[in-house]
Amino acid sequence: MKPFYIILTVISLLGCKDDTTPKYQVLQGNAFGTTYAIQYFSSEIFDAEKGVDSVLDAVNKSVSTYIPDSDISKINRGDSTVVVDKIFKEVMRISEIVHTNSKGYFDPTVGVLRNAYGFGTDTPLLQIDGERLDSLRNLVGFNKVSVNADGTIYKENPNIYFDFNAVAKGYGIDCLGNFLEANNVTNYIIELGGEVLSSGQNIGRNKPWTAGVESITSEIDNRRATVVIQLENKGMAGSGNYRKFRIDPTTGKKFVHTINPLTGLAEQSDVTSATITAPTCGMADAYATACMAMGFERAKMMLSKTEDVEAYLTYQDSSNTAQIYITDGFQKMILD
Repeated sequence: MKPFYIILTVISLLGCKDDTTPKYQVLQGNAFGTTYAIQYFSSEIFDAEKGVDSVLDAVNKSVSTYIPDSDISKINRGDSTVVVDKIFKEVMRISEIVHTNSKGYFDPTVGVLRNAYGFGTDTPLLQIDGERLDSLRNLVGFNKVSVNADGTIYKENPNIYFDFNAVAKGYGIDCLGNFLEANNVTNYIIELGGEVLSSGQNIGRNKPWTAGVESITSEIDNRRATVVIQLENKGMAGSGNYRKFRIDPTTGKKFVHTINPLTGLAEQSDVTSATITAPTCGMADAYATACMAMGFERAKMMLSKTEDVEAYLTYQDSSNTAQIYITDGFQKMILD
């Protein structure tokens, strides 16, 4: 899971006047190795907690590499008989879009590399030399996988390892939003592991929902926002390498968790954090990782050509000075 967090602003709410007025509800819990908080308004009675648990279980069963009997884990072990569900197919579809728009910098087949560098489910390799890296890179490439007509997965090499961690959490949040909307909830905000999806308004205040972008200098136990934005019917996700990295105990070399799928290297680009808004949280999640891998100039070019995707990037310029880049659309959402 990515270490970069978006700070969901806590709101105060007005009391409800009668039984037909949508009532403010809050659900909190644990999921995907982190925590979630769901705020919503509803005048209907339904078992929200049970429904949320069911959605989260379905996402885990489909695309969690941390569950040994999930579909993705079976596929990663070489089982070619697994018929994937709608969740897996949709995550593949999102990945294909972002893979194409990022010119290959977003690629969920980097799993063998993430494992090799110590950011996956397997024990990291003791040494990754040029020959070993070339061998691993042969197992990377989104053009080497596809969904067959019968719902099974084609892999050019059975050792290709899917890792949807850079999109599955965001898509899981979208699934939670779909569940709420299926129960006639249209005013809600979901925060899970720092990623956010909003719909409608905070009708207790008759204002849009708001969320904050965490400063990269904030402490884990004292998070603070650098900007707060109005988040209207959008997903928001962030990625950053300023906390999540691994130091090789033998060489002292620093490896960051964002892998460049084109080079196979786990090295920091000049982008230090990326916060993205998009129509869905899954899309925002994937684009945030893409920006981290691409570096500033490539990310900026991609963003200029991608509709409905806005960004707040922090990066280091050529003199190693910290800089901030904000797209026009993101700037319009920032509150004074």
